[in-house]
Amino acid sequence: MPGVHRDRIKAHGRRRLLLQTLTACVSNGYVQGFITGKVFGGPTKAACVPWLNCYSCPGAVASCPVGSLQTVLGGRSRGISFYVMGLLVLFGVVLGRLVCGLLCPFGFIQDLLYRIPLPKLELPRKLDRALRWLKYVVAGLLVVALPVALRATTGTGAPFFCKFLCPAGMLEGALPLMAANPRLAAQIGILFWWKIVVLAVVVLVSMCVQRPFCKYLCPLGAFYGLFNRVSLYQMHVERSSCASCHSCVSACPMGLNPEREVNGPECIRCGNCKAACPTSAIVAGFELRVREALAKRDSAA
Repeated sequence: MPGVHRDRIKAHGRRRLLLQTLTACVSNGYVQGFITGKVFGGPTKAACVPWLNCYSCPGAVASCPVGSLQTVLGGRSRGISFYVMGLLVLFGVVLGRLVCGLLCPFGFIQDLLYRIPLPKLELPRKLDRALRWLKYVVAGLLVVALPVALRATTGTGAPFFCKFLCPAGMLEGALPLMAANPRLAAQIGILFWWKIVVLAVVVLVSMCVQRPFCKYLCPLGAFYGLFNRVSLYQMHVERSSCASCHSCVSACPMGLNPEREVNGPECIRCGNCKAACPTSAIVAGFELRVREALAKRDSAA
């Protein structure tokens, strides 16, 4: 691998790591919460960040959109949160799953876990593709259908995804709160141990498989993926420059072939493929910038 190409990949990795770190710190910047074991309750908590970030994290300065949506859907008001839905649609239309690849703190945690030097696994293609549909089932069933159905029968629904499945809630919320406030240990029940098992499985699998939660379970990724092909931010593979060396395939954390799937619903737009391409055949940016880049390239040729 030429030195310039290798340096470009390293530089991209450093920039991405810095952005992910800043996002995680800004989202969970209430340091006092980690010391006192109390959840931040300031005015910014009424706002939502566009990525998965637990409301109960003692450092969280804003709310998780998935948790907020479930709270409204399962509430007594029988309303729809146009604020939360509008926010999700806005970020979907503008960025698509770039939110997952560059901004989401739990995606960042998975990236760090995968760096642990353990044997890496690759699921059989058919199994992998089948499992990717699970996140749509999670989104439709746990996030929307069950809270609404329970509200219709009992008057109040429950945040099923947050309560029974979300590993970010346990890692970012429950465990830090218990560490800072030991009295919470007296309230531990079977649900806590179930969530510990879920978190342990996700953590262990993340050490051997890249981004398993993003691939198979995340309802937010499922939603943003629906906008990938129409979002303002786009990626493009210039066929005339592509050497079909598959360097982009090896670099993709989602196990995709960017030549065919660069703007598909599974692409998290992390930019790894673009950095790994030795011929600079992959361009990325907002649609106008992509068109300008292609026009300049064609005119130069």
